[in-house]
Amino acid sequence: MNPVRMEILTYTRRGITVKRIWIPVFALLLTGSGAIAQDKTLNFGALEPLSAEAARAKALAWIGEIGKTDAVTRERFESIWKKNDNTVLDRVTETIVMADPAAAKLLADARDPAIPAPTKVPDILKSDKASAFYRANLGLAYARALSNRRIHEEALDVLKTVRPENVVDPAAYLFHRAVAEHALLNKGEATKTIVRLLEDAATSPERYKTVSALMLLDMQAWKDKDLASIARKMENIERRLDLARGGPHTQKIQKEVIARLDELIRELENKAKKNRKPGGS
Repeated sequence: MNPVRMEILTYTRRGITVKRIWIPVFALLLTGSGAIAQDKTLNFGALEPLSAEAARAKALAWIGEIGKTDAVTRERFESIWKKNDNTVLDRVTETIVMADPAAAKLLADARDPAIPAPTKVPDILKSDKASAFYRANLGLAYARALSNRRIHEEALDVLKTVRPENVVDPAAYLFHRAVAEHALLNKGEATKTIVRLLEDAATSPERYKTVSALMLLDMQAWKDKDLASIARKMENIERRLDLARGGPHTQKIQKEVIARLDELIRELENKAKKNRKPGGS
């Protein structure tokens, strides 16, 4: 059993609810860096997911806005929203894909490992001609697809164009944003996003809370120049090379790793010289 789960069960037996444990426990972990105590930007307010009924109504209104009022489209729409086992976000995404070929291609390319990773936010997600409902939820679905391929840079760039209040599933937005920020070693930003997920998205799935808590715990052990930080950078280099991104940015990280390894070697050599006894070989 992992330590996060044990902590939750311990506090539950004492009569404290799961909702209450997350922030007090992790606030204590963060007091050393002052990340929560000093940052006044973390109080955003509650983020509630849209109900299936409300999301369906918005999706139906969007279909009407783009002129998809024919009987075939409406029949396909009804079929999508009868899939009660699918999440609301999945049903909204499927609706957008069904009604908009451009969105369907965008997501298909994002999910296809044979398609090269994108290098910028697609124009379709920045167009003022599209509704906020369309841009926000398609953006979240697109970022989620990129995240599944470990394309964290563009996933984060897309999510920065979206407000969590505009998506049907704010918890999914915050979770995938935190995953990208954590993977890119953006400790400060990842911490803010995770705290908001744990504090404001109270109804988020247990898996989001557990993984986010583990990321938060992981970041508490991060140090700037130890071997673990080098390992994290090397893992990031490997990920970028897997995406065929061996350009200037990757080369810069490689140089940082080599320079730090050289420093560590010199430090060890100097330490060995100081510890060497006089007259020793």
